[in-house]
Amino acid sequence: MGSVERIQNVARRAVATQQAGHHVVVVVSAMAGETDRLLRLANEISTKPADREIDVLLATGEQVSIALLALAIAELGCEAQSFLGHQVQILTDGVHGSARIQTIDASPVEQALQRGAIVVIAGFQGVDERGNITTLGRGGSDLSAVAMAAALKADSCEIYSDVDGIYTTDPNLYAKARKIERISCEEMLELASLGAKVLQARSVEFALKFGVTLHCRSSFSQGEGSWVVPETHGEEGMQRAGMEGAVVTGIACDRQTAKITVQNLPDRPGAVAALFQPLAADQINVDVIIQNAPRDGRTDVSFTVPRAQADRAVALVRDLQATLRFDAVDCDKLVAKVSAVGAGMRSQPGVALRAFDALGKAGVNILLISTSEIKISCVVEDRHTALAVQVLHDAFSLEK
Repeated sequence: MGSVERIQNVARRAVATQQAGHHVVVVVSAMAGETDRLLRLANEISTKPADREIDVLLATGEQVSIALLALAIAELGCEAQSFLGHQVQILTDGVHGSARIQTIDASPVEQALQRGAIVVIAGFQGVDERGNITTLGRGGSDLSAVAMAAALKADSCEIYSDVDGIYTTDPNLYAKARKIERISCEEMLELASLGAKVLQARSVEFALKFGVTLHCRSSFSQGEGSWVVPETHGEEGMQRAGMEGAVVTGIACDRQTAKITVQNLPDRPGAVAALFQPLAADQINVDVIIQNAPRDGRTDVSFTVPRAQADRAVALVRDLQATLRFDAVDCDKLVAKVSAVGAGMRSQPGVALRAFDALGKAGVNILLISTSEIKISCVVEDRHTALAVQVLHDAFSLEK
């Protein structure tokens, strides 16, 4: 949706899909750069703009997009009807800037589809029970699309962007990155939450919960992209998902992270809970947490937070120093989190050893480690990010 020409291209694809015999609902985002432009205007006017008014402002970007796309479709001789979030009745909670969808009334959309119209819906936005406009967070149009697909019980939800699918890692970091034909929702959710930018993590979470099949495709080509499929079970399901024999599916990295270390925290019940309580109250997302073995009744606690929230997190922790009686708090912003993700880790021993051995041989020092059933995350120095990604990609032969 970056220009008039691209909007016309979207219109042609929507019309061609309808002419192939499908009902078509298109969920669109604002034109390229529009959300950032609106935020700059708000910040020029107000030093601390109200969240409610920011949502009102940002929602206008999608309103422009749906009107222009509906006009472009009409120019091609097809009927189109645009809907804002409140007209479809995408009902959310009242958290401005990162609202969560509660219900959707799909009946207006179904009526328009039965009439033969192509439906164009504003992504990224909804309305709370008091009638206030809300927004779903950056990348929220992905979430809007998946939620509409679930409400309409659609065959699939196609997500179009400037890339032609999901890759084993960021091609900008490693030229050997390979496009993944099929990946499970569970694996994609881990990759998205760990730094992969193709899909908003919340949209994948929604797809996993409601069994929506996603197809990530390029806006600029007709080729097939990558399929994100609901969880499957048994040998037949694994074959359908294209995951048989795969130990690791992809490598993700997050370079927008910071590591905070609290030194010599008294090792007593409730101390760690007291440390993290103000961070939770301030909505700071704490990720990897490591507590060292106690020595002389004290311990070090290290954890990661988004780099943009690091200064606030350090200030909140320092406010606790007199109460909790720890020695110091340090912050390192020159770190990154590199993660290997794969459903095959559940049944394959030695995966962690292979990852750690490969990083060690490459001279990459691991600062923190976090694992789950299907992921291994290592916090490393930021200058080693590309090397760590390449080493792990090679260690699990993802180019094949």
